[in-house]
Amino acid sequence: MSLATIYSRARVGVSSPLVTVETHISNGLPSLNIVGLPEAAVREAKDRVRSAIINSHFEFPTRRVTINLAPADLPKEGGRYDLAIAISVLVASGQLGELNLRDTEFIGELALSGDIRGVPGLLPSAIACHHANRQLILPEDNQQEAALVEGDAVFAKHLTQVTAHLLKLSKLPACVSKPTEPLPLDHKDMRDVKGQYQARRALEVAAAGGHNLLFIGPAGTGKTMLASRLPSIMPAMTEAEALAVASVQSVAGRKMGLDWYWSERPFRSPHHSCSAAALVGGGCHFR
Repeated sequence: MSLATIYSRARVGVSSPLVTVETHISNGLPSLNIVGLPEAAVREAKDRVRSAIINSHFEFPTRRVTINLAPADLPKEGGRYDLAIAISVLVASGQLGELNLRDTEFIGELALSGDIRGVPGLLPSAIACHHANRQLILPEDNQQEAALVEGDAVFAKHLTQVTAHLLKLSKLPACVSKPTEPLPLDHKDMRDVKGQYQARRALEVAAAGGHNLLFIGPAGTGKTMLASRLPSIMPAMTEAEALAVASVQSVAGRKMGLDWYWSERPFRSPHHSCSAAALVGGGCHFR
């Protein structure tokens, strides 16, 4: 087989659209070209993939290799496509035989030795893969995030483990880690507030009914003090709400169990003098 189609996932905010990795091997001078709006880290994948394949005791094709990342109008960034590209090259070159990988997705960055490194923002990809009823093969570093989703996700440390799993020589372990329970942190609690009975009543009504709140007043009247203690009287998040919050934390590159905890309501306190760009983020993102 000189043509292979492998599935992966992009990262666009908190969504994760499907990316099809198409690899074609043809006659011609040895080369490897990646098309489909790849940014610098994706274009450099050809060097990482070549070394990873060779160091995993496979042969890299000495022919013309063309890799297309579809859809072509979606910008691709990061090293999350390395594993999918490596598998597509091995399948297209016939080194893995005839495999049906329509129900499998691959995400992970490859080291030159063939080790699979973690990638940021994997939780939205795990959710999207679960909704597509596909199995996700991901790095070991991301198994804690993937365990939050009730899907058929497995993890690997090395490229050879993935190929052995695909050839049914061994089986990759499933992501079944339990969510990290919140540790006893020094949370701000509403019981610490002395006085402010009218303001406390407003917060209790808003928390019970799910209403919005607007704090107005001069500096030093307790607006931030009350707002920072509002999460302590709010009900626990539902699973859907917790996954939505966890997706944002995952995309931000924060580590579960270190920077945030499952089902913990977040609180952010930006300075009143910050600009709109500092508050919501800047940069140019067309999609």
